[in-house]
Amino acid sequence: MAVADFNQIRRSEHLPARIAGQIGREILEGRIAPGEKLPTEHLLAKTFGVSRSVVREAIAQLRNEGLVETRQGVGAFATEFGQRQSLRIEQGDLTDREAFKNLYQLRIPLEIEAAGLAALHHTADDLARLDETLEQMTGAEKWTEQGIVADLAFHRVVATATQNEYFPLFIGFIAERISLAIKAARAKAVLEEIVEVTIAEHVTIRDAIVSRDPARARDAMRQHLIKAAGRLDLTLETC
Repeated sequence: MAVADFNQIRRSEHLPARIAGQIGREILEGRIAPGEKLPTEHLLAKTFGVSRSVVREAIAQLRNEGLVETRQGVGAFATEFGQRQSLRIEQGDLTDREAFKNLYQLRIPLEIEAAGLAALHHTADDLARLDETLEQMTGAEKWTEQGIVADLAFHRVVATATQNEYFPLFIGFIAERISLAIKAARAKAVLEEIVEVTIAEHVTIRDAIVSRDPARARDAMRQHLIKAAGRLDLTLETC
């Protein structure tokens, strides 16, 4: 595959989703063959003109969509045809307010249960990764693209900490689809206030998971998602 076929991404666009879209098209249209290894993170970051963390988030999205598989210490590869999942939601579909609300509603029970299971099953490595994403969120100046990437990474780590491979698959897939609306909501609000509140909510989730208290972890995640929905002007039916 010729890496030069890719185009640099405009900074105003949601970077991971746009990069995943370009690579995904290359895979679906056969220019990246099934089983073919993708360029390294370093080379993709240089080609697209973005950071390696953005490239990692794009690869994670492609993995959630079943288009890419990653092998630790080796790299990322286009999946074989028979391994590709059929579940796809185009980002444009979520411009419909009701469709977006329905997808967000689906996210809530999945993430609440993931938090509870993470409290029971997390490892020391999971906690280290949670702390790393929190540090990235705190260090993201005025919650730029880097902060959004770190936010999504936090939720993916929680899902992974369940030790159930299906949680990161589905939660990652949904979270990627709603990230553009999250970015838009933050752009309309007082950004500094949202950053402070959001980080505090994530810290509460982290502390509940560390305590190995599943009920507390579920409640912390529930409160965060409901409050986040309010910041998106969503009114949800909750139990």
